[in-house]
Parts: sequence; C-alpha cells; structure tokens
Amino acid sequence: MKKVVKFGGSSLASAEQFKKVGNIVRADASRRYVVPSAPGKRHSKDTKVTDMLYGCYALAEAENSFSEEFAAIKARYQEIIDGLSLKLSLEKEFQVIEENFGKKAGSDYAASRGEYLNGIIMADYLGYEFIDAADVIRFDENGEFDAETTNEILSKRLEKTEYAVIPGFYGAKKDRTVKTFSRGGSDVTGSIVSRAAQADVYENWTDVSGFLLADPRIIYKPERIELITYKELRELSYMGASVLHEDAIFPVRKEGIPINIRNTNIPEDEGTWIVGSTCQKSKYTITGIAGKKGFCSVILEKDMMNSEIGFGRKVLQAFEDNDISFEHMPSGIDTMTILVHQDEFVHKEQSVVSGINRLAHPDHIEIEADLALIAVVGRSMKSSRGTAGRIFSALAHANVNVKMIDQGSSELNIIIGVKNEDFEVAIKAIYDIFVVARI
Repeated sequence: MKKVVKFGGSSLASAEQFKKVGNIVRADASRRYVVPSAPGKRHSKDTKVTDMLYGCYALAEAENSFSEEFAAIKARYQEIIDGLSLKLSLEKEFQVIEENFGKKAGSDYAASRGEYLNGIIMADYLGYEFIDAADVIRFDENGEFDAETTNEILSKRLEKTEYAVIPGFYGAKKDRTVKTFSRGGSDVTGSIVSRAAQADVYENWTDVSGFLLADPRIIYKPERIELITYKELRELSYMGASVLHEDAIFPVRKEGIPINIRNTNIPEDEGTWIVGSTCQKSKYTITGIAGKKGFCSVILEKDMMNSEIGFGRKVLQAFEDNDISFEHMPSGIDTMTILVHQDEFVHKEQSVVSGINRLAHPDHIEIEADLALIAVVGRSMKSSRGTAGRIFSALAHANVNVKMIDQGSSELNIIIGVKNEDFEVAIKAIYDIFVVARI
C-alpha cells in the first residue's frame, strides 16, 4: 500500500496542528509522500501566510520598505519551529527570499515560499526527505502545466525516495522561474504526486469530514456524502462545492486512483471516498446539491431557427469575439438561451447583442439578469423514476419560479435556473424532498 497525503492550510496553521498531522502520518507507514500547504489562519481574525507574502512582495515591488511585514512572516514560522521543539533554522532560506524580493523575482515566487518553507519544516519534523517542487513540477514556456514532463521527472525521483515531502501549489519552468497553479494549487500537486508515485490512495486532509450533500451555510447540518464518483464530484465542484478543486481530479482520475477526503481534527472519521466508478448506490436518490448566483440569460427567438444551418455557431461567435464563455445553452425549435456569468457579460452586453444581430439576425433578443444555477447531481437519478417531477413539485410548493431547465444526456445532473432571491429557498426545498423526507 502506498499513499500520498495532502494537508491544507488550516491543518498546518500552528505547531499544535502540525502535531496532529505528525500523528496522522506516523499512524500509517503507507503514508509515504506528504504534500503540505502554507500555514493558514490560526483563528478567524488571523491572516494566511500566503496573503502575508503577497502583501510583503507588493511593498517590495513598489520599492517600499517591507522589513516589518517580512519579520512577521519569519515570526510565524519560528513560532511553529519552537512549538515543535525543532533545532531547525530557516535563516538562510529567509536571506535568499529577502534578496529575491528585492530583485523583484515575481509574485508567483513570493506566494510559493509559504509552501516551500512549510515543506522544509514538515520534512524535518517527520524525518522525511525534502523535494523542492521547483525541481519536479514542470511548466512550459507559456506558463502552462506540463503534465507528461512532470510525470516523467517526478516518477524517476520518487522511485529512489521512500518517504518525502513535496510542497504544494508551485513548480517551475525549465529556466527555474517559479510558477504557481492558478487555482486549488496544493490539491493539484497532491494529485500529480499520486499519479507519479502510482499511489493506491490519495488522502486529502482538510478541516471538514468530507463532502456534504449541501452547503452548510444554507442547510443546517447536512448529511455527509460517503461515496462519490469523479463525474459527480466534477459537477458539484464546478457549481460551487469547494472542498476539493475540480482541477485536482484529472491526474488521479486518469490513473484510477481513489481520493479520500479526511478531517485533520477528527481523523477517526472516514470522510468521503471519490472513485472512478462504483456499483454502490448512494444513500439517497441524489448525491449532492450545489449552485452559484450571478448569472444572466440571453434569450433569442427566430422563426425556423432549427432549420437554419450554422445559426448556433453564429450566435456563439458573438460571445467568442467578446471573450465571453457560456455556461449552458438550452434550446427549443425557435428559441435559444445562453447562460453566462453576469459580471463578465454586463460590460459587454451591447457589443454582444450587436454581434448577434449582425451575425445571426434573430427576430427578438431578451436579457434577464440576477439568476442562480442549481445543480442536482446523482448517479442514481437515471434509475429512479420521477426525479425531475419531485424536484419541480418541491420548488412549486416553495413558490419558486423555475426560469431554466437543462439535463445532460448522461442523466447525471439536472441544472435549474432560478432568481438569485430564490436560491436558498430552492436548495432547501430540494434537500427536504430527497433527504429530510427519507430520514
């Protein structure tokens, strides 16, 4: 058995949290490769180290004094070192970082030092080898992650290393210029290491016991999802479920490596398992509910639209010309609706409308703002009769007007559009009909 374990910022915010992590890693000898984040918040009013680094570097870039802010960062790490009773000194590392800040090495370099320094501490604390991510995670000249080169380099390195700490969030170009992942960085690194190590399991440790069936800010103590497929997770992550970033799925999905989301503070909880496929049915008809506010719809009408070759392409060309991507595109015989992010669209709406009129010549265009999209996801939905009917019945009883419906051919999810003001009410109604009614 070989495991890669990634720990988030809240799991490594202090020496006390480090000790919890140490106990978790040492409790299982198969936890061979550790991917740490930078220290997160110790309390609600605290600042993440990554944010401290960004702020400090901004001062350096503006050629202002950053000595006070830099000293505060050094103190955060020294507090962890002292709390763990380590004899480690990071003074040389800090000297190099300070010099590079003065040379304006870049914001990616600055932000990456949080994970880099935490990785050194973690390796010393566990007695593991430290592998700098800049040596094994490769980006190309354009700053795009190079998956295959990385896998080749990292695989060879890990073949010679039984236990190691590899910092998350960053890598480097061939010329050693540090580059960070834009989103979900440490999660992605853990997935990359899992693929290269040919791990049996990728454990992702955070401050929650796995995925919840709905947002706990909307539903009081929602049920935990015990088992979820990669496809279901991607749908939920895309629509706002944020325990694990969707980009972290792809490297392990390709290799069929399961992910186990665990809670550092309650390590006895089994968490949520994320797998490629399963014969196990979910506890409820639906696996999860997630959603986002802030969309608008562009509704087109044109007689005989369905028989006009290239109509859809012409419409979408207007969005592409304005660098706007669309989310969903439900259509009828004579109508088409394009859902887009409102904040991206609002400043370019007239340019898009002009483009559509010029390219596609619709009979009528209508724009509706302040919409929310809700994804109801579940692998069991396609084998359960009346799922859509139950959803819309629940929404009708809650006096929620449905503005849009879109269901993929896989029958894995149903997307519902409602007004922003009905978002929370709609999620509660759907949760109640599928979960509360079954308890």
